[in-house]
Amino acid sequence: MNLLELQRRMAADVTRPLTTDFWMQSRTEDGSSVEKIAESYIKPNNRLSSFDRLEIYNRQYWFRVIGAVAEDFPALQAVIGTKKFDAMILAYLRDNPSTSFTLRNLGAKLPQWLAAHPEFSSRRRQLALDVARLEWAYIEAYDGAAIPALTESDFATLNGDSVLFLQPHLQLLSLKYAVDELVLAVREASPSIDIASNAVSERRQARRFRLPAMRRVETHLAVHRFDDSVYYRRLDREAYLLLSALQQKNTLAVAVDAAFAGSNFTDEEQAGKVQSHFTHAARLGWFCRH
Repeated sequence: MNLLELQRRMAADVTRPLTTDFWMQSRTEDGSSVEKIAESYIKPNNRLSSFDRLEIYNRQYWFRVIGAVAEDFPALQAVIGTKKFDAMILAYLRDNPSTSFTLRNLGAKLPQWLAAHPEFSSRRRQLALDVARLEWAYIEAYDGAAIPALTESDFATLNGDSVLFLQPHLQLLSLKYAVDELVLAVREASPSIDIASNAVSERRQARRFRLPAMRRVETHLAVHRFDDSVYYRRLDREAYLLLSALQQKNTLAVAVDAAFAGSNFTDEEQAGKVQSHFTHAARLGWFCRH
C-alpha cells in the first residue's frame, strides 16, 4: 500500500457513517470486516486493538461535524429535543456528507431535508421547519456579501421598467409561526450553546429550556446584516411580496402589482405604502448595485 492508497483508505474509514448509537460500524457497505481492514494498516498497542484505534478517529470526525451543525441550530434542538435532534443530524449527514473545505456549509440543506423527513419533527413539524429555515437564514445573512448601496441620485432615475437588486445577505422568509421570538429566546437563555463535541452519551446535558407558547400566525421576516450584526425584521404582507418580486429580478412595475394583487388598498394607499417600504429599505441599504 503506497502513501496515496493509505490516505484514501484512512479517509474512507474515518468518514464512514456511525451506527445509530454513535459507534463505528463493524462492516463496510459491501460486507467487508472493518476489523480486518483496520488490522491491515493500523498497529495495535497494549491497550487498544487496531479497530479500537480507528474507531477513535471515526467517532471524533463525526462528533466534530455533528457539533458544527448543532451549533448552527440551537433552537431546532430545543423544539424537537436533544435525543431526536442528535439522531436527526446523524441521519442528515449520512445523506449529505461534507463536500466543502469549510464546516460552514454543512447545514445548508437541512431545512429542505427536514421537510422530507417528518419522522424527526412529528407533531411540531411546521414549527421545526420554520425554525430551521430561520436559523439557516441567520447563517446566510451573517456572512453573505454586502454590495455598495444605491444613492439618492440612483433612486431619482428609477421608473416602472427599472430592475432593482437586493443585498445578497438579505434573506426573505414567509413563515407559519412567529419563530423569531422563539429563536431569540433560545439564544438569550443559552449564550454558550452546548454542541456535540464528544460522544453523545458523554455530552453535558443541555440546560432545559421551556419553549414559549406558539400559535400559528403568518409571519414575514427580513433577515439582514447591519453594522456587522444580524437582525430579524418583521414585514407586512405587501412589503414581503414587493421585495420578493424584486429579488426575483422583476421590474419595479411588476413588483408593485404583485405586492397589491387582490388587496383592497386604494391607489393612494398603495402609493403611500410603496413609498414607506422603499424609504425604510433604502435607509437600511437593502438596495444595491448589480
